Amino acid sequence: MNYHYGDVLPGKVRRTVFYLREYFFPFGCSLCGAGLVDSGETWRGLCETCHAGIEREIAENRGGELCDCCGKPLISEHGRCIGCRQEESRSFDRVNVLFPYTGKYRQLLTAYKFGKNLAVGNFFAEKIRETLQSDFFPPEARIVPVPPRPGKIRNSGWDQVEYLARLLERNSENGKGLIVDRCLKRMPSISQKKLGRENRKSNLRGRILPVRQVPKIAVMLDDVMTTGSTLDACAAALKEAGAQTVYGLCLFYN
Repeated sequence: MNYHYGDVLPGKVRRTVFYLREYFFPFGCSLCGAGLVDSGETWRGLCETCHAGIEREIAENRGGELCDCCGKPLISEHGRCIGCRQEESRSFDRVNVLFPYTGKYRQLLTAYKFGKNLAVGNFFAEKIRETLQSDFFPPEARIVPVPPRPGKIRNSGWDQVEYLARLLERNSENGKGLIVDRCLKRMPSISQKKLGRENRKSNLRGRILPVRQVPKIAVMLDDVMTTGSTLDACAAALKEAGAQTVYGLCLFYN
């Protein structure tokens, strides 16, 4: 399936397309493999049981103490996690992260990122949109996708963060689409996955560049946050180019 088709079809038509795709070429639930039977299940790539379980866990975890910098849940610390305490400074103002990169959540990202199950992308976009419309982010903020490393799209065939950005900027069924500002470019560098914490910071220094005017208030969008070095480099580039406040929003924390 060509993932660009979602950029041109109206929301209700897209739901029909996902339903028909599941009928003729079933993917099944991304977590348990059960058959998907209605438009809601086929839209999210999750059976109702697994979807309800995730929503229940989100509700149970809501209100727990989070790091006031990177947004990761705190267990024994208070105010700020150990990783952020070890950093002299962060260029971003604060980050919100949605899911742990473990267990079934890691399975979800694998289905989306490597299995190219676009229905899971619909679910991710729903949760991102809900978070962006919360009190955490000001309504005038613009989404800035974290740019991919050069060569990544050629190797993987697509940019999963850009796909989510395209879903978010489409008109939703109940309101306007969100504003996406693709104002950053990433120059060639070593993959962050191959490096430790200190080398991750230096690897991206000067490698993220603004390519046009940046928004005053930005929300950087990425899939996984490990040390926060990529977000930090993007935030530094945005602030050097004139951004006043820079938030981050990541699907997963590692």
